[in-house]
Amino acid sequence: QVQLVESGGGLVQAGGSLRLSCATSGRTLTGYGMGWLRQVPGKEREFVAGIHWSGGGYYANSVKDRFTISRDNARNTVYLQMNSLKPEETAVYYCAAARAKYDVLGRAENSFYYWGQGTQVTVSS
Repeated sequence: QVQLVESGGGLVQAGGSLRLSCATSGRTLTGYGMGWLRQVPGKEREFVAGIHWSGGGYYANSVKDRFTISRDNARNTVYLQMNSLKPEETAVYYCAAARAKYDVLGRAENSFYYWGQGTQVTVSS
């Protein structure tokens, strides 16, 4: 059974940084695309960043040049480095994974099959 566990969320001031981690278990990370999405209560889940099984990253326009997604296949962990955070980016951040090896991911929520429980990120003004 595939499990994703996020960590690294917390409270940070505007302009600050956080690094989220997503530890995967139940299968190797190698060969699988991963992503981060976020959700504010009452709103739809929003794509933040994705990383293909090959290692290439792609981002929502709103976070490009500030966020960096990376993966460590040996540690079965995906990271999201978030810099210059804004108050409007306060949300629950979810790690998500592709269903099958070598699946091509997009930005839509239904690109992802497995989900973590989420980690709260609060950016104070």
